[in-house]
Amino acid sequence: MTKAVQMTEEQQKQWIKEQYQRATKYLAEKGIVTNSVKVEDSRYLVPLLALWKLTSLDGKKFWVLCGDLPSDHSSIEVAPNARDALRHFSLKWQMQAENLLQAKNAEQHDFAQLLIGRADGLYKLYEDESLWQAK
Repeated sequence: MTKAVQMTEEQQKQWIKEQYQRATKYLAEKGIVTNSVKVEDSRYLVPLLALWKLTSLDGKKFWVLCGDLPSDHSSIEVAPNARDALRHFSLKWQMQAENLLQAKNAEQHDFAQLLIGRADGLYKLYEDESLWQAK
């Protein structure tokens, strides 16, 4: 992930808003229209990642990850909280990368390497106790 950049509070709010729009657009492209967001369960590490807990019009709930990494989503059933959702995406991406590497396609190989790097970063965030302590 990219190095943290100093941002004003207003720039941080704008980044979070943009990531929310990116997450809802991503889901819409998958045919999922969102109805609401559970802000208290969502997490942001500006300007690296945003993890949203979103509910669709049909009542299904999703974790949606976006930011300086590939956008992705999973059913809420994969993780009870944001921390475990990061671990889920990390492990999911590691498996996807392994499958891509076995395909022996140069273009997919580059994407696999990106996934491996981002998966490693997500897992380090998952393990970082200081990020998850109650405030």
